[in-house]
Amino acid sequence: MVENVGASGSVRLDAWIWSVRLAKTRSQASDACKGGHVRVNGEKVKPAQSIKIGDQIRVRRSDGWERVVTVTRLISKRVGPPAAAECYSDQSPPPPPREFAGPVAIRDRGAGRPTKRERRDIDRLRDR
Repeated sequence: MVENVGASGSVRLDAWIWSVRLAKTRSQASDACKGGHVRVNGEKVKPAQSIKIGDQIRVRRSDGWERVVTVTRLISKRVGPPAAAECYSDQSPPPPPREFAGPVAIRDRGAGRPTKRERRDIDRLRDR
């Protein structure tokens, strides 16, 4: 059972993102807000921003994929994944397929860093 903060209550944005498991730690949620990777109703916000039911939250992940969720319930304590899923409705687009990710470059052991010329050759291959 998820404890509701209340219809008139409010919760800090970073605490809510952490509690519904959109971020692994609260400090990661706070850093994402400070870095401009979180938007509430289309605007960049600070970690202490209060949120309310009905707000649309966009969280950009490090791999470039963006989670888009709408707040349906306010909680301030971390809960299990099934209970956390009840606190938001997910409108995120599906993640990009893995086949579109570029291949990982493999270098011989002990070869060191690529030279400037090798790096340019690698960049040319990736652009094609």
